[in-house]
Amino acid sequence: MRRRQFITLLGGAAAAWPLAARAQQPGERVRRIGFLLAISQDDPVTQEYLTALAQGLAPLGWREGHNVQIETRLAGGEASRIRALATELASLSPDVILSHGTETSRIMQQASRMIPIVFTTVTDPIGSGLVASLAHPGGNITGFTNFEFSMAGKWLEFLKEPRQASET
Repeated sequence: MRRRQFITLLGGAAAAWPLAARAQQPGERVRRIGFLLAISQDDPVTQEYLTALAQGLAPLGWREGHNVQIETRLAGGEASRIRALATELASLSPDVILSHGTETSRIMQQASRMIPIVFTTVTDPIGSGLVASLAHPGGNITGFTNFEFSMAGKWLEFLKEPRQASET
């Protein structure tokens, strides 16, 4: 085989290789989201959370049963079950875990230091030891707080202010 033919053959194979590799890959990988809640299936808030999660993912192109699977674990209001459910959820190795509430998030963080965890409805993430700071949470956990302690003084100030009669 001549040098020029060999280079042409090699160049053609190199150009076709990515196309062949893409053709051999199965469909897009299904992402897995773990969701840990302390409440029960019967609690109306549970369905609100699950519906809100699905509605939030939809505009981003994520559809349950298509390209995302949501693994929900509910403790049914029994604090003793949370630890077992957190361990079970971590063993599934989801791509991310959502946890609701301070204690649930703390237990989930203890169950996995590798899987990214996003918490919601945590009053004091710094004081509870979940994050190092709000600006730089550190570790594998971050989330949303429903209360900022620096605002507490302002709220008290507002409550103590005398009310002015509105002008008519």
